Amino acid sequence: MSKIWFKDYTLEEVNSIFHKFMTGYLRIQATEVRDDMLIACMPVSDKVKQPFGILHGGASVVLAESVGSIASNLIIDPKHLVGVGMEVNANHLKSVSEGMLYAYCSPLHIGKKSHVWDIKIKNEKDVLICISRLTVAIIEKPS
Repeated sequence: MSKIWFKDYTLEEVNSIFHKFMTGYLRIQATEVRDDMLIACMPVSDKVKQPFGILHGGASVVLAESVGSIASNLIIDPKHLVGVGMEVNANHLKSVSEGMLYAYCSPLHIGKKSHVWDIKIKNEKDVLICISRLTVAIIEKPS
């Protein structure tokens, strides 16, 4: 597949987006921008654990939706359009209590009005932790 991005983005440019808001609080950051994939990581800290000491499922969803939403916004013309999450689902396959998670985000569909992303979250040993699908609506940028 050829490059899908609106322009050639550097990791610094992508991480300037990740460093804000919830993604910054959870220390989510991009690690690689491939031609047709965005990869991001998130540490498993107390901020993302449930009371029993393992990764909260909602934190996996935040990671998946964040990397997918940002990926959509890297495809479209930011002067005129914005991508907003429409639907997200996740299958939690394994528990995690420490280490780093990596989200591998690749497109299933890139249309003019919607994008659908496949996000696979793995641990440091490349074990699949969560599978997620995200649908993003592409809308005109509000004035």
